Amino acid sequence: MLVNEIMTPHVVTIESKATVHEACKKYKDYGVGCLVVMNDKLVVGILTERDIIERIIVEERNPKNTLVEDIMSKNIKTIHSTARVEQAAEIMKTNHIKKLPVILNNEIVGIVTATDLSHNMPEFSRELKKMLTEEKPFRFVEPVPYKKDKPQSY
Repeated sequence: MLVNEIMTPHVVTIESKATVHEACKKYKDYGVGCLVVMNDKLVVGILTERDIIERIIVEERNPKNTLVEDIMSKNIKTIHSTARVEQAAEIMKTNHIKKLPVILNNEIVGIVTATDLSHNMPEFSRELKKMLTEEKPFRFVEPVPYKKDKPQSY
C-alpha cells in the first residue's frame, strides 16, 4: 500500500511570516491538527497545537506579535507520495512524530497522520495477509525422511 492511497490530500498551509494569531484562526476555520508552514512553495516547518501551547501560552508570548516561523517545528521529515506506508510508519515511529507531509515533484500534495495509519490498518492487514498467502514469498521444501539403516554423514 502506498502513501498516496491513505494520505489526506487537503493540506492546510500557512506562510512562515504569518502571525500565530492568524494560524489560530486557520486552526479554527479548518478544524485541523496542524498547519504545514511554507516559505513561498517550499515546506519549511510544521505548526502543531503543541507548539502553540508550549511556545506561546506557557511562555506567555503575544500571538499577535509572534511569527509562525519563531515557534514552528523545524527540520521536519517528509515522505514521497509513492513511498510505502510501512516506510511512513517507520519514519513516524523513529522520529516520534504524528504528522508527515507528503511530497511529489518538490510540492506538498498531502499529509499522513497517525490517524490515517490507524484508520487504514484493516486494509493494510488484508494486504499483508494476501502477500503472505498468495504470493508465497517463501519456498518450503519437503523434509527428507530419516532412514535408520543408512549411516548419517556429517
